[in-house]
Amino acid sequence: MIRLLGRATSGNVQKVLFMLEELGTSYEREDYGRQFSNTGTAEYLAMNPAGKVPTLVDGETVVWESNTILRYLAATQGKELTGGTPAEVSVVERWMDFLLAAINPGYMAGFKGSKLPPAERPAGYDEQVKELVANLAVLDRHITGKSFFALGKLTIADIALAPIVKRCLGFPLDRPSFVGLEAWMASIAGRPAFKTATGA
Repeated sequence: MIRLLGRATSGNVQKVLFMLEELGTSYEREDYGRQFSNTGTAEYLAMNPAGKVPTLVDGETVVWESNTILRYLAATQGKELTGGTPAEVSVVERWMDFLLAAINPGYMAGFKGSKLPPAERPAGYDEQVKELVANLAVLDRHITGKSFFALGKLTIADIALAPIVKRCLGFPLDRPSFVGLEAWMASIAGRPAFKTATGA
C-alpha cells in the first residue's frame, strides 16, 4: 500500500491526497512535518534530503516534491489525468510549473504575512502580493469560460493548482474579483475527493 508522509494541513500534501482520492487508490497518510520533529531524522532525510513534505513511498520507490509525485501517480496509475502525447503533456504541465515559478512566491508571502499588521509584515511583502494578484489574473483569464485548465478534462494541472489557489483566494488582499477562477474553484471544491483531501 502507498504511504504518504506529510501533515494533512499542508497544501502540497493536499495536492497528493486530492489525486489519490480521485484515483480511488488505497493509501495511508502518516503525520510528518516540523511540528512532529520527524523530518530531520536520518531515516527521513535518506528518503527526502530536502527534509520537507510530502514524501510518497510506493513499495521500493520513494518520490518527493509534490508535483513530481503527481506526475509519478499519473504515469503509474492515472494516465487519464495527464496528456496522451508529449504536446498534450506540455499543455498540462505548464500550469504546474507556473504554480511553482509564478504563484508560489506570492502565495508564501500571503500565507505568512496577510494576517499580520502592516508594520509587522516582512520587507518585500507588498511587491510579492502585487505579483501574486497579477498571476492570479493570468489564471483567471485562462480559465474563464472553461471547466478545467487543460485538455477539457480534470488533469494534474487542476489537482496541483486547486489547494494553493483556494488559499490564495481566501487571503484578505486588495484584489479584483476573479469570476472565472472563483467559478472553477467552486466547481473543484465540490468534488468529493477535494473535500476529503482538504478536510472540508
